Amino acid sequence: MHPGSMTKQRLYLFDTTLRDGQQTPGIDFSVDDKIAIAEMLDEFGLDYVEGGYPGANPTDTEFFREKRTHGSKFVAFGMTKRAGVSASNDPGLAALLQAKSDAVCFVAKSWDYHVRVALGCTNEENLDAIRASVEAAVSAGKEAMVDCEHFFDGFKANPDYALACARAAYDAGARWVVLCDTNGGTQPVEVREIVAKVIAAGIPGANLGIHAHDDTGQAVANSLAAIDAGVRQAQGTLNGIGERCGNANLVTLIPTLALKPYFAGRFELGIDAETLKGISRLSRAFDELLNRAPEDQAPYVGASAFAT
Repeated sequence: MHPGSMTKQRLYLFDTTLRDGQQTPGIDFSVDDKIAIAEMLDEFGLDYVEGGYPGANPTDTEFFREKRTHGSKFVAFGMTKRAGVSASNDPGLAALLQAKSDAVCFVAKSWDYHVRVALGCTNEENLDAIRASVEAAVSAGKEAMVDCEHFFDGFKANPDYALACARAAYDAGARWVVLCDTNGGTQPVEVREIVAKVIAAGIPGANLGIHAHDDTGQAVANSLAAIDAGVRQAQGTLNGIGERCGNANLVTLIPTLALKPYFAGRFELGIDAETLKGISRLSRAFDELLNRAPEDQAPYVGASAFAT
């Protein structure tokens, strides 16, 4: 079978500029800013645009009063239901299900230490909260996904429990189970090994995503390692904004996936070659909106890229 006849696998791109990116120090998007950015992302062809946390603040609640995308799936973010409260009686969950979104992304603890210290509930109650929340979203006609927070650290500490959290999400009907390197300290080789173990444990790569932070400068590398190991959704932000050191930079990740034969030969994106030409424009338009000078040394899109 020659390479040309191989069917490429679809990779999905998930933008969290408006949600995780909003945690960047010094950034405070207005509703109008959010509408403008969502439009830019939608036009560029991102598969998912995560808009924020309806119910948590007036801006996000207002932003989710209407669907803000046409081609991209519009995603609301929030927590799984609280322990000790039924899904139908949880106000946070109700706000998520009422938002005018196509999908809901739940954040869930997947490190037993955080279940004990941050949630103060039992491991089993946390699994139950994951299951019940996903089921409620699916019943409400939403595509459900779960961000397994601190997944890689949790896996190193207690692999069985981290896997149980991922499995609970998948079995309850989550379209995507997203493995998060929340502290940004995991190394690419570890990401590859742990993703392989998750797939071996029975959660298909076609239902797995990666959400990497850049605290050790590896967010793009970790995203690529996870894709190589089998995940089919990658999450990131425009120009790599995000809390602390930022998130995986989609402006770097997308051209690598689209142009480097190692990835381009195996995967296809929802962004065509013609649209890809506009990525520098997208990056600069976003900087302009933030009132920032574009970074000359940004990979692919900076003024100095490919200059010598």
